[in-house]
Amino acid sequence: MRILYQFPLSHFCEKARWLLDFKQLEYVAHNLVPGVHRAFAQLKTRQNSLPILKDQQQWIADSSMIALYLDEKYPEHSFLRAQQDLRDQALETNQLANELGVHVRRWSLSQALAMNDSALEVMIGESGYLRQFEKYSKPILKTMMSRSYQLSPQDAAASKAQMQSIIEQLNQQLVENHGRYLVSERLGLADIAVCSMLAPILEIETTPWERDSQVQQSDEFNEYKQQLLALPLGQYVQRIYMTERRARVDWRGV
Repeated sequence: MRILYQFPLSHFCEKARWLLDFKQLEYVAHNLVPGVHRAFAQLKTRQNSLPILKDQQQWIADSSMIALYLDEKYPEHSFLRAQQDLRDQALETNQLANELGVHVRRWSLSQALAMNDSALEVMIGESGYLRQFEKYSKPILKTMMSRSYQLSPQDAAASKAQMQSIIEQLNQQLVENHGRYLVSERLGLADIAVCSMLAPILEIETTPWERDSQVQQSDEFNEYKQQLLALPLGQYVQRIYMTERRARVDWRGV
């Protein structure tokens, strides 16, 4: 049985889920407790972050490494093209998406935690020790997230500027490729990576970031979302999710 160790709210874990779903592979999404996950990750992969994929006896960390592993192990429905220039372009775009994802995470989390505890609600889950002792777990998680992801107002503002620069670059790339995909003429690693990284801002339906009707976002967040939707890139992310994201496993995990 394949197991994807994840945080439900992580857009890097969403990317890994999408990669597995695209390959039509069976797997279980297993949630780890934030903070405690580091010991597990170090033990299995000698690094600290998720996602981690266990495929039989293989342990693979990092969403990009998972993509490369899956394409080699299960070549059907490939993420990368055989043509070298297209492969190189997809890998470069994936790397840019990874950089974008760091800034999206910092900025969107800083916005969310300043307004409400909806992000924490998803992280602690519907049951278990974190939910049982949520009076204590929520403030601990909030402090831990602020420190781990550097969520100060200054850091968040710097990430917003970097995020905007990368979005402009990706938007131009999309336009130059005639607006349907980022690389070549069908869905691939570049598209999955970029769409996953931007889903938290666009609050895509059926994802962890779909906004509950009772949850309020800041004016800054709402304005930026509308700015992104006004771009071909924002419209593209919505379209790709609507037409090509075929989730086989519930993102909430177990």
